[in-house]
Amino acid sequence: MATPATSQSPTSLILNPKPTTTLSSSAPHRLLWPRTIRRSSNASFAAAAAARAPVVPTNEIEEEASGDFIRRLQNGPDVRGVAVEGEKDRKVELTALVVEAIAECFGEWVAERRGGNGSSVRVSVGRDPRVSGRVLSAAVFAGLRKGKCEVFDMGLATTPACFMSTVLSPFVFDASIMLTASHLPYTRNGLKFFTKEGGLRSGDVEQICDRAARKFALKKMGLDSSGGAPLPPTTRVDFMSAYAKHLRDTIIERISHPSHYNTPLRGFKIIVNAGNGSGGFFTWDVLEKLGADTTGSLNLEPDGMFPNHIPNPEDPTAMSLTVAAVLRHGADLGVVFDTDVDRSGVVDRTGAIVNGDRLIALMSAIVLRERPGTTVVTDARTSVSLTRFITAVGGRHCLYRVGYRNVIDKGVQLNEDGVETHLMMETTGHGALKENYFLDDGAYMVVKIIIEMVRMRLAGSSKGIGSLIKDLEDPIESVELRMDVVAQPKYAKEKGAEAVEAFRKCVEEGKLEGWELDTCGDCWVSDGCLVDSNDEPADVDARMYRSKISNELHGQYGWVHMRQSVHNPNIALNMQSSVVGGCQTFATVFRDQFLLACGLEKMLDITEVDNFARKGKSA
Repeated sequence: MATPATSQSPTSLILNPKPTTTLSSSAPHRLLWPRTIRRSSNASFAAAAAARAPVVPTNEIEEEASGDFIRRLQNGPDVRGVAVEGEKDRKVELTALVVEAIAECFGEWVAERRGGNGSSVRVSVGRDPRVSGRVLSAAVFAGLRKGKCEVFDMGLATTPACFMSTVLSPFVFDASIMLTASHLPYTRNGLKFFTKEGGLRSGDVEQICDRAARKFALKKMGLDSSGGAPLPPTTRVDFMSAYAKHLRDTIIERISHPSHYNTPLRGFKIIVNAGNGSGGFFTWDVLEKLGADTTGSLNLEPDGMFPNHIPNPEDPTAMSLTVAAVLRHGADLGVVFDTDVDRSGVVDRTGAIVNGDRLIALMSAIVLRERPGTTVVTDARTSVSLTRFITAVGGRHCLYRVGYRNVIDKGVQLNEDGVETHLMMETTGHGALKENYFLDDGAYMVVKIIIEMVRMRLAGSSKGIGSLIKDLEDPIESVELRMDVVAQPKYAKEKGAEAVEAFRKCVEEGKLEGWELDTCGDCWVSDGCLVDSNDEPADVDARMYRSKISNELHGQYGWVHMRQSVHNPNIALNMQSSVVGGCQTFATVFRDQFLLACGLEKMLDITEVDNFARKGKSA
């Protein structure tokens, strides 16, 4: 199959849908990406869902009939839920009928925003390799078609590729949906939504889920009015080849190698650990075509059960396996992707892990070489040492709310306000660049790192990419603890918000000596940051506050950050200290003078906090 070029017409890139079609390859290790499009009627969707449904109490049956549970599937700017049986005390909630209703409402939402111009809305759909992906993608097709959309099936894809399908010629779809639950277990799945303006915000997804809940309830009562007229077809397209070419072209053009222009990675060894997710394409369709030796790469074959480890650049197993492969094969770089490739982490040639603050520091060093003085936006879990590093390499650091969409939107807002901001990153590995549509793209992040690695060698440096962050100091202590919200799922978000607001009030009233709410940290930007004070504050998708902590002996020596999880009914407690034993002290004060003093042990499971306060460890 020919690789699409930007000069081709859209019709030349469309594959005729057949019962079973595969991409062939002469490469012995290359994956045959699934091309099967499994269609079934709405009746078979309902029958399959009914066969899987467990016996539930009457009040849960009533709630399901009303569609209220669909509103709880919203997780910030995404939708996520249990799609396959296998989780203790969790029933399947992201069924084909639910997904169909959400997709139909998304199609209607896009059409309404675009306005009536006579043409139908064109929506692309991708998925990661999860075992529920095929059935749920068929449900997305059905829902979009009911919403009068033209549907273009990308098959196995990445989240960044879904957005890029709305801007890369000749595709330029009106919108896109990616079926993924990122690094969550195989039992989960979800939906991410894009238009040409980028990923949807929490408020947008809330509207869509609210509409879907009502539509689902009508379907349950047999009052669905979306049938009737013939539905538009679903068309198979090969966008991933075009996306891979876009990444290759970026590397070729930015490096502009003086002796082998089209194979600038010749002589470099790069290990990729795709975690059996969607990232394998980066090995054979990007790196190898540019001349890189990828011998020793791991877990490239998509497997929706994720048998080797969680596809996650924060996962210790994923990183340790990659470190071992880099050292064993003498590689220049190791790359770890999450399932849908919107996040990444790397390993330098010495085996040093580069994720979290270290990845932000590395990207800051690279971007600031190109854009001196630019602002870098991060979430508020980053260290004081990172702020010092960014300042030392000529940048400005803006701390903001946790959540990749929050961080990216802050960068967009700062640019609109005249504050040059080229990099936005979260400690989890989500990172976006102004030059790349403000898109959090794990593959593009790695592209930037590879380009700098080659440039360094061309400039005569014998040092690896890790040398760029040799001056970054790691915090003495860094801890994350979790507290489950003890409430029915439908009340968990409300109760979690209540607990976080109680923390704010407790600190403001001076009940925790030496604790002070941190509104901007060491941010150089006067407006916004941890508390939006601009004329149009951002929507709050989860409550969170950070308190800096000081005493007479050490001055300011740490911070505590309490936040609702967007994805689960729990509260995260992050702590950092520049003094040994500081985090245990923070946990003790937090437990005794806040949680117990305010009676919150009745609302939250404080076991991890209690264990850490007593023993210095969470278990």
